[in-house]
Amino acid sequence: MADIRILSIIPPMTQLNTPYPATAYLTGFLRSRGLEANQADLSIGLALRLLSPEGLQAIHAPVCALPRKQHTASTRFFANHIDTYRATISPAIRFLQGRDPSLAYRIASRQFLPEGPRFTTLESYIDGARGEVDPLDWAFGALGLQDRAKHVATLFLYDLADVIRDAIDPRFGFVRYAESLAASQPSFDQLHAALQGPQGLVDSYLHDLALKALAQHQPTLVLITAPFPGNVYGAFRIAQSIKQVNAAVVTVLGGGYCNTELRALDEPRVFNYFNFITLDAGERPLLALIEHLQGKRPLDRLVRTYTRERHYIDFPEPDIAFSDSGTPTYAGLPLDDYLSLLDMLNPMHRLWSDGRWNKLTVAHGCYWKKCSFCDVNLDYISRYDLAATDVLVDRIETLVRETGQTGFHFVDEAAPPKALKSLANTLLQRQLEISWWGNIRFEKSFNTGLCQLLADSGCIAVTGGLEVASDRLLKLMKKGVSIEQVARVTRAFSDAGILVHAYLMYGFPTQTVQDTVDALEYVRQLFSAGCIQSGFFHRFTCTVHSPVGKHPEQYGVTLSPPPHASFANNDINFTDHTGIDHDQFGLALKKALYNYMHGVGLDRDVRGWFEPEASVRRAGGKRSASRRAKHSVPRTTVAPNLIERALA
Repeated sequence: MADIRILSIIPPMTQLNTPYPATAYLTGFLRSRGLEANQADLSIGLALRLLSPEGLQAIHAPVCALPRKQHTASTRFFANHIDTYRATISPAIRFLQGRDPSLAYRIASRQFLPEGPRFTTLESYIDGARGEVDPLDWAFGALGLQDRAKHVATLFLYDLADVIRDAIDPRFGFVRYAESLAASQPSFDQLHAALQGPQGLVDSYLHDLALKALAQHQPTLVLITAPFPGNVYGAFRIAQSIKQVNAAVVTVLGGGYCNTELRALDEPRVFNYFNFITLDAGERPLLALIEHLQGKRPLDRLVRTYTRERHYIDFPEPDIAFSDSGTPTYAGLPLDDYLSLLDMLNPMHRLWSDGRWNKLTVAHGCYWKKCSFCDVNLDYISRYDLAATDVLVDRIETLVRETGQTGFHFVDEAAPPKALKSLANTLLQRQLEISWWGNIRFEKSFNTGLCQLLADSGCIAVTGGLEVASDRLLKLMKKGVSIEQVARVTRAFSDAGILVHAYLMYGFPTQTVQDTVDALEYVRQLFSAGCIQSGFFHRFTCTVHSPVGKHPEQYGVTLSPPPHASFANNDINFTDHTGIDHDQFGLALKKALYNYMHGVGLDRDVRGWFEPEASVRRAGGKRSASRRAKHSVPRTTVAPNLIERALA
């Protein structure tokens, strides 16, 4: 295979507002090595195929065929308003693509788009806390016309996603597709059965898109990235379609899912779809594979690659230096087709779904790499590699010229403070006006002066891990920060006009009910003090690659015997010796946070968010023998205004 033509594919479903960056990274790198490389985003392609008059008509038939008892509020409303949906879907898509901004007047009037069940959330806004106030008036005022219309149009699309899920494919979602078939599945059986089953409407559209990309680019080598479990089914469907048409095309699977879940793969059926699976950073493994396909390298000298024979080959060869990985390119991707959505009335939270962001990385890996919940043993964390500032800024200038867009999202595990300071100074020296945001650690070096410098250079927001909001647990997880330090750092960012999002966690080993209540109180005070504007609680998960998974005895947990895993192997079940059933707190924590992000409930006792008698339920649903105080949620032990005093 001397003449190699490479096509990198983004499978469904990822983001709708901007391309997932893996293909842009690899295409830019491969082109820098003189290879013929192109890319295609079948995620946005599938979404736009479904969200079209023809797509809605195809959805309508099976909706109408549903027995009455199987109809949901979404499907009934859709069936009753199909003509309006067909007439308005194309204008709504054009508006969300930025092609028809004047349509905002009609959409914002709420007389143009059909309003299904998703719109009921506007009438019972945030637990009814705002009473008679129209939430759109509160959020956007009299002049926020474009954003008001964008939010209404987003709810319109979410109604349609509910219809697809209820009537066409229960696995469907705009940011994940058939996630349960791949997430921590030790066996390939469920995914295999789904792939061997008949094609549904969504599958048939994806099949057509895959064949269209194949015909357009005529590749001999197809690279498919699977960053998340919600991309795996789509990735396999695409590979299946390719093999049905041209079995000679070499298909390769890579991405974050492979890096974390498929490190002990022993499943021959996987290779009916993919010839090779690569792990970790793709540059070196792909160069070695391409040399093999060109007859220049024997099979046993591949780098971090599974072969059809189920052999894992890891010939020792250094990775490509981050500074030599080339500039990403979005060439060939339909940048004007992406949809800017506004699903939450919070200025920080919208960044993930609104706007077309150029994705870049300040440094490969994590400079801290100590957190006990993290995959610190894997390459994407452990191999820290920093490029010179001039190289990074050159890449920024190149992408601005290529895309015409000046928004950047730095997708680091944690961007280093020194590197960001150097980046900011260089941006100012070159008079390069961009807007940027990215992930950091709440390091004490982010003082008032540095935060203002970052703001001056175009920084609009940062995200960072507060995690458990408990000094005891932060020390146990080796986070390297304290609550007071986080308060000072986040206030410095906020005072500089930079929005702050906090990643939060519950259910970490040895976390008690008191810890959980106190953590929510810390978070409430951080919101109230204006230190953070957004956040998200997720349930702690123990993985095989983390320090907790490797040394559970150090964290007070006992790992469950792992099932035999021939396919995915990442998450581990465990028993926390506290016996607390942390799942019971998830709804309360998320509900509280949702309200805080909208400025609601900040003067409310945090105990009020928890269901009565929820706090002492044990794993398995059993209750503690003691029933004093009706098992009420304990009062917080955090002093009132502790955060304000720490900031004084």
